[in-house]
Amino acid sequence: MEPHDSQRLLSRAQSLLALGRRSDACEAAAAAQLSAPPDPALFDAIGSLFSRANAQQRALAAFEQAVALAPRNPHFIFNRATVLRFLGRLADAEADYDRVIALKPGDYEAYKNRSDLRTQSVDANHLDELEALLAKGIPEWRGHVQIRYALAKEYEDIGDYAKSFHHLQAGAQKRREQIRYDVAVDVATVDAIIASLPGTPSNAIDQHHGPVQVGNPIFIVGLPRSGTTLVERILGSHSAVFSAGELPDFALSIVDAVRAATGKTQLSRGELIARSAELDFAMLGRDYLKRARGTAAAEGRFIDKMPLNYLYCGLIGRALPSAKIVHVTRQPMAICYAMYKTLFEDGYPFSYDLKEIGRYYIAYRRLMDHWHATLQSSMYTVNYESLVADQRAETLKLLEFCGLDWQDACMDFHRNASATTTASAVQVRQPLYDSSVDQWRHYAAPLAQLNDQLRAAGFTSS
Repeated sequence: MEPHDSQRLLSRAQSLLALGRRSDACEAAAAAQLSAPPDPALFDAIGSLFSRANAQQRALAAFEQAVALAPRNPHFIFNRATVLRFLGRLADAEADYDRVIALKPGDYEAYKNRSDLRTQSVDANHLDELEALLAKGIPEWRGHVQIRYALAKEYEDIGDYAKSFHHLQAGAQKRREQIRYDVAVDVATVDAIIASLPGTPSNAIDQHHGPVQVGNPIFIVGLPRSGTTLVERILGSHSAVFSAGELPDFALSIVDAVRAATGKTQLSRGELIARSAELDFAMLGRDYLKRARGTAAAEGRFIDKMPLNYLYCGLIGRALPSAKIVHVTRQPMAICYAMYKTLFEDGYPFSYDLKEIGRYYIAYRRLMDHWHATLQSSMYTVNYESLVADQRAETLKLLEFCGLDWQDACMDFHRNASATTTASAVQVRQPLYDSSVDQWRHYAAPLAQLNDQLRAAGFTSS
């Protein structure tokens, strides 16, 4: 092959990935990698494609080639550090972030990611360095926010909760200022979804009691930071299950089906919700499975861990009547605080204001109560606190619901070497721990209004 063929193959891989054909995209990227000239930027681009396709080992190999060719380029080192974090090689990732910071002191995301890699201690932390950056002044808002969140995390680790919340609140407020968002729109969306699918699917009661088919998907849904990644790792450690990660495929299938039915490319949120309740559900299910199989194994059970699929549980129950839906919950204040202290890369715009978190949470619970009432035996709730308190008993019930036999590997989920790209990428590399169960109580005073808001709606935290 000529050197330019690698660029052509990479372009083809990018097009395939955009179409959801992840396996084909990876094969095209692998061919590009084999024919690539010694160009670090090209290897970095190939690694980025592999990473977006969740082929993290392949991504690491490509990033290694980029760094070998340009060992002092902080961008290539940063990308390698990101994949090392996904793969659980946390010490190597920290060393790479240190190198990035040394080469590019203004890469504030590197500071934030480094702080997240381990529990900081009084004797080993970056607080002086981070405080000095803040005191010097960070003109760009995104960098300012990242350093505030890094400080909040490290102060929490060493038990200085007053300083932790001070930085968290300042960072969240700065982030919220950059977002155009109205929580009332999301609350109205929940009302519209409930109105569009008020009853039990006609196929739900009969089909969910039948034998579990080999290819049936397992959907894990819930709010971010609720424990969905933990449950995914437990189920994904079973030899009969493949974890496909957070797939956008069900939502994409809905949108494409409604567009095809209406002949419209632009749809209001209300029209999309109303029309989705009138779809050919069997066709919707087939389209989703076709898309998902671009990521999941060709045969066998697979997990789709897109948390926001909780919005579509009613449609999932109709389109895929033999699917299993696992809803992961936490105590109200625990999950609301966990979301508030997380700097999400994208999405979840409600999470940077405590009142908006409260309103969103109340709407989410109203929708989930509706799904549990209408979907009945097709949905199962896993409570994070119960799982932490008795991992074996809760895992046994979870496996039984999913139609899976017991395997000891599910208890040792932290030994699962597969990649994870979520905000829990560090935590799931450790055995189950309970330190986060009551973490919010250290901030009871500044969180009091949120607690009152949830209690008034009937949601108490024991």
